[in-house]
Amino acid sequence: MKVIIGGIAHETNTFSNVPTTLEMFQSYEWDYHETIVNRNRGVRNFPGGMVDRAEELGIELLPTFLTFTYPAGTILREAYDRIKKELLDTIAATEGADAICLGLHGAGVVEGIDDLEGDILASVRQLVGYDIPLIVTLDLHANMTQKMVDEADALLGVHLYPHVDCYERGIEAIDLAHKMVTEGIKPTMHLTRLPLLIPTSATHHSPAREINEACWAWEKEEGVIDCAFFHGFPYTDIPELGVSVLSVTNNDQELAKKVSEDVASLIWEKRDEFELNMPSPAEGIAMALETEGMPIVINETSDNPGGGTPGDGTHLLRAMLEAKLTNACFGFIYDPEVVQIAHQAGVGATIQLSLGGKTDYLHGEPLEVTAYVKALTDGKFIATTPMGQGGHENFGKSVRLQIDGVDVLVCSVKSQVLDEQIFLLHGIDVTKYKIVALKSSTHFRASFEPISARVITVDSPGLTTLNFRFFKYERAIRPIYPLDPATEWNLHQLTRK
Repeated sequence: MKVIIGGIAHETNTFSNVPTTLEMFQSYEWDYHETIVNRNRGVRNFPGGMVDRAEELGIELLPTFLTFTYPAGTILREAYDRIKKELLDTIAATEGADAICLGLHGAGVVEGIDDLEGDILASVRQLVGYDIPLIVTLDLHANMTQKMVDEADALLGVHLYPHVDCYERGIEAIDLAHKMVTEGIKPTMHLTRLPLLIPTSATHHSPAREINEACWAWEKEEGVIDCAFFHGFPYTDIPELGVSVLSVTNNDQELAKKVSEDVASLIWEKRDEFELNMPSPAEGIAMALETEGMPIVINETSDNPGGGTPGDGTHLLRAMLEAKLTNACFGFIYDPEVVQIAHQAGVGATIQLSLGGKTDYLHGEPLEVTAYVKALTDGKFIATTPMGQGGHENFGKSVRLQIDGVDVLVCSVKSQVLDEQIFLLHGIDVTKYKIVALKSSTHFRASFEPISARVITVDSPGLTTLNFRFFKYERAIRPIYPLDPATEWNLHQLTRK
């Protein structure tokens, strides 16, 4: 048996003023053929699960093209056209494939195309036809569309946030492809969409935990292959926006409909339980100082590069410096200009800097500081987070600055912080600090919750703020809760088909 693998992944924040370019994809991940297999074997991500399971089953892989870049603004059309061509050309060059497994995201937006994934899948179908099985893995934050459902045989979504089960979804994709080819299983899907936006919601906390438990209970029923609760990506202004449930059965359309509508009803009942009201940076710092134990982790959710923000916001760091903290560290500010100045000055130098705030002032103005250069690194390490464990990370040239009583990391590549490795690389043991501040919404929890005395999420102006009323949604279908008042639950009225 031969299986094509490949993929294109991007989470698009349409409110960002930084467009996503071809160069951004090429500089982050742009792999062909055997490089895909070698780079991902044993890594806990989508392609890693596909590679490991295929090799375990003795399936011959036909790797094509795989690209990914960090979330940012709308993808430029010329970039997308090139990326799509690379995927289609490499698929066309393969011979003898029995199935196709692609790793996509579900929240990609291109100039003139609201549904990147639907467009990709339709293009693949035009190339290979509808007889060959096409299985797709998707991020939990996908904004699901009926076009995706129509073009794929099965869409398998991540169940957990933090996304520590991407590897398992890759395995599941290969297993399903194998069963379709060897056992004649016929996946049948039903999508139920709700007029609902929810904030970043960790799935090991309520109410998302209870929703997942309902999905998993259905998966134990005969004939149910998969049931996924898609949170949607709320920082995208497109018509098909919001929460959805997708169920997959073995050739039973009525059962698929019953499953997804049952879980959707539960989500709607719990809609108000998702609302989060978080403290400001100054309030969060005060709470941390009043809390016994260490470390206290403070995450700046409003400037989460994993959601398409600049990563150079200064609201939290400014509050830390104004609070005159000691025994505190911050990871990290994205500021290549400051990194270059520090590397030129060298370890031991004291330098005057304008730090952060270079993309926009929404996330905070630049900080005028005097900093001591404590350590310089190349920004390279191996991830230990359960989400992508074993992956080789490269944050570019980086520096550890000491500004008053705060150790501040500054890097040349934008990213959220997923584990403590970027701190360790610069000689910082986070367990020895009272306050550990970082930029992330939820993914950091997989590594930091087990070692922290407490986690405090703070919110402020930013492109991933939890206050959706901050954004001007112009294209989303209305009404949508909580932007608009909720009406009484009516499945036919509120479900977007």
